[in-house]
Amino acid sequence: MGWEDRTPFEAIEAQFGLAEKDVVALMRREMKASSFRMWRARMSGRATKHRARRPDDVLGFKSNQQRSISGNKISKR
Repeated sequence: MGWEDRTPFEAIEAQFGLAEKDVVALMRREMKASSFRMWRARMSGRATKHRARRPDDVLGFKSNQQRSISGNKISKR
């Protein structure tokens, strides 16, 4: 969810209890350094990562890959 551009940090916090700074720390720890730098540069200029800065026409926050996630666990298909 942190990688997805349209998922706001508020949605990540609501589902997983991770604040923005925790998501950034997780991404820094789990990603290669160059991938983290690219992600961070992309997130710094993205209005859709913060619900208050989002345009009104952007309603959803789930990516297509999140459809099968239920209760923070990936359900079997």
